[in-house]
Amino acid sequence: MNLNVSLRLVNLSIGLALVVVLLGGWTRLNDAGLGCPDWPACYGHFVLPSAHQVEERILIDFPGHVVDLKKGWLEMVHRYAASLLGLLILLQALLAMRKRKLEGYPVVLSCGLLVLVIVQGLFGMWTVTLKLVPWVVTLHLLGGMTTLALLVRLRQRLSVLKDHGLQTDRHPDVGAVMLVAALFIQISLGGWTSTNYAGWACDHWLVCHQESSVEYDFATGMNPVVPLGPNYEGGLLPAEARAAIQISHRLGALMFVISLLMATWRLRENHSLMPWLGLVWVVTCGQIALGVLNVIFQLPLALATAHHAAAVMLLLAVMAVYGRAFVKRTRTEVIHGYLSPG
Repeated sequence: MNLNVSLRLVNLSIGLALVVVLLGGWTRLNDAGLGCPDWPACYGHFVLPSAHQVEERILIDFPGHVVDLKKGWLEMVHRYAASLLGLLILLQALLAMRKRKLEGYPVVLSCGLLVLVIVQGLFGMWTVTLKLVPWVVTLHLLGGMTTLALLVRLRQRLSVLKDHGLQTDRHPDVGAVMLVAALFIQISLGGWTSTNYAGWACDHWLVCHQESSVEYDFATGMNPVVPLGPNYEGGLLPAEARAAIQISHRLGALMFVISLLMATWRLRENHSLMPWLGLVWVVTCGQIALGVLNVIFQLPLALATAHHAAAVMLLLAVMAVYGRAFVKRTRTEVIHGYLSPG
């Protein structure tokens, strides 16, 4: 079965998706989410203009906006890379439609990725036009991570189809499914912490504040319903709400570790999975260490960037486990699968 073109295209897409996700984090951590006050152009240009041209445009269309061309370039490079990724995913969807009669080809997944990347473009627009409203920025981050995960899953399915043909007698282990779900919950909490600028809310790595009692306002901190209109750059929540957000992120990390323990126990007899589970454990421990260091040193750019990159690495490691943690269906499940429509 010749799937080499599809595999090359998805490999290129995964590489570019990595660049886009890392650039997105770098843009956010450099406070460059509003480096361009308009969308999809930047100060009305698709190639960032000179400082003099920008100043003229600011006086007319964006009064009060502080010009920072470095941040503008960060934002535009991210947009260029995301646009190219969207083009590659469009090509994958078109290729999938051409191969839709090939039994087992992941047509739905390929087209679903195209829908997802279109939605991502909308969230990219709303990130700017709604001035970094937290729930939009968090969903934009989550959408980027989901795009990367689904591209990895697409590659896994194409590889299996090429090497072993259509397999209807296997399904993912529950432990691996729970691990992926726990990771995405933690990524969501991490995004919520970042977009609400709650990384500075606690100054102690274990408790929030060692020398004083802290009031935690979970109702305000975890409430996604916020007014539209204000500029949310820098965050607008009170200290008690931000502290609650950071503590929730820490609890999410604990939940993920428990899920990893359960997955490791369930999959312990699959010896081929042990190196990959070991990699997940190593990256998880490194990510926890980076989280502690970020609290101690109050989020220096280098450590915050490393924390974001480690989250991406953890996603890839967990998806590697998921793609290999398939078990045989019971006879009843197989029969039901053949009798079900589609």
